[in-house]
Amino acid sequence: MIENRSELLALTIEHIVMVAYGMALALLVGIPLGIIAARYQKLAPIIISATNILQLIPSLAMLAILTLYMGLGFQTMVIGLFFYSLMPIVRNTYVGIKEVDDSVIEAGRGSGMTPLQLLGKIQFPLSIPFLMAGLRVASVIAVAVACLGPYIGAEALGKEIISGISLQSDVKIYAGAIPATLLALIADFMLGKLETRSKQRMA
Repeated sequence: MIENRSELLALTIEHIVMVAYGMALALLVGIPLGIIAARYQKLAPIIISATNILQLIPSLAMLAILTLYMGLGFQTMVIGLFFYSLMPIVRNTYVGIKEVDDSVIEAGRGSGMTPLQLLGKIQFPLSIPFLMAGLRVASVIAVAVACLGPYIGAEALGKEIISGISLQSDVKIYAGAIPATLLALIADFMLGKLETRSKQRMA
């Protein structure tokens, strides 16, 4: 790892960028889907079930399907990470909004708030701790799934792991697995701190 630190650093950066893009897409799509599910109960089972199905598809099968339509490369891996990060964000946004106390919502209505104002000023802000919990889960999943990137032409830390398996080299496996594990731990720790802060602000 010391001798090849520049290459490992480049792979780590690519890994982080891949995960960040996938997570950003999941947030952009997942939060609105969670809000829609919370506001329209008839759509909630459809939305939640669809994201659950995406989560249940085996990683390699999902990536293989995506390559049929998008080809090999970085963008295909990002879309795969987006799909795998979607469920925790949608579900936790939905649960967070539904968990807002009815008395708080009634107080907002009593003060003349419109449904959109209730959502923007009361329901969504109070659901942020739940969203952060979902984001923690999604980030750990995304870091792990991103290790499969080399199978579809997206080089990241998985390159060293897969190379180590092919060459039966435990050193190369550790060279990819250790940084990936550290990334997952760091993401979980940092998002955990943000989650705790958001809970304290809501208290």
